[in-house]
Amino acid sequence: MAIKTGMITNLKPNQIFVFGSNLGGRHGKGAALLARVKFGAVYGVGEGFTGQTWAFPTLTADLSKVSLDSLLKSRERLYAACKENPTLEFLLTKVGCGLAGFPEELMRDLFSMSPANLVLPSDWV
Repeated sequence: MAIKTGMITNLKPNQIFVFGSNLGGRHGKGAALLARVKFGAVYGVGEGFTGQTWAFPTLTADLSKVSLDSLLKSRERLYAACKENPTLEFLLTKVGCGLAGFPEELMRDLFSMSPANLVLPSDWV
């Protein structure tokens, strides 16, 4: 399943907005700001569930890129949440491709073997 490219502006009750975050949980720009203002992400929470969101850290607390190992561990935690919540639909934004500056190809490939209820951006499928 895929999300059409563009901004997610509304969520159904069973949908979770997955956005790129920093480990300090300062959701001040881009999809992180939208997550905080519109979907209930909590300032100060840098990874995991808050509101109708899942924070996926791509930056450290001091706003430098996380390591590839950190990305892989965060991906596994997200995948575990998907598997533990099969009735939820996790809508993945292009995490890491904005402020974090990771190559889109790297981030797309990171999610190539995703659970069925993790919905990827349409051009990542």
